Amino acid sequence: MAEEVKLFGTWASVFSRRIEVALKLKGVQFEYIEENLSNKSPALLKYNPVHKKIPVLVHSGKPVAESLVILEYIDETWKHNPILPTDPYEKAMARFWAKGVIEEIQKQLKTLESELKEKKFFGGESLGFVDIAANTIVWLVVAQEALGMEILTEEKFPVLHGWYQRLVDDAVFKECMPPREQHLSFVKVRFGSSTPSK
Repeated sequence: MAEEVKLFGTWASVFSRRIEVALKLKGVQFEYIEENLSNKSPALLKYNPVHKKIPVLVHSGKPVAESLVILEYIDETWKHNPILPTDPYEKAMARFWAKGVIEEIQKQLKTLESELKEKKFFGGESLGFVDIAANTIVWLVVAQEALGMEILTEEKFPVLHGWYQRLVDDAVFKECMPPREQHLSFVKVRFGSSTPSK
C-alpha cells in the first residue's frame, strides 16, 4: 500500500511553497489541499490544533507542522535527493541560514549575498534546504514590483539577484509557484495601501 501524503496549504503562502518544492524535489507524490484561512477546515484544525495554521504535512495519518520542521522531516523520511548537507557542521549552518532568512530577510540580504559568493545555489550546484527556505525572497521581489519598492535589485545585490533568477528558472520551483499575475494581484490587494519604502 502506498504512503498517503497530504499537504494543507494556501497558494499565497511562502511557507506552503517551501513544502511543495521539497516534496517535488524528492519526487514524493502528495495530495495538495488548499485552505481558506478565513474559514479553516475541520481537517486543518484537527491536524494542527495548537497553532491552527498552515502548512501541515500529513504522512500516513501523522501530522507535522511548522515549515522548517516539515522540511527536516521530509529530508529524513525520503533520503534520496537530500536538501540538507550530510556533514553535521554544514547541516547546522544550513539550519542557521534558513532560520535567519525567515526572521530577518531584509536585514540579511547583504549577509546572504556574501555567503552565496560564487555558488549556484546555497547548497552548491543544486537546490537545497536554504534555497527552499529562502523562497521568501521571491515574494519580496513580487512585492517590490507590485508596490514600487526597491529592495532586491541587481545593482544592490548582484550575486543574490543571480541566485534569484536561477531559483525562479528551476523547473521544480517554477512548477510550485502561483501564476505571476495572480501573485501580483494578491500583493496589490493585500498591501496596496501600504506606503512604498526604498
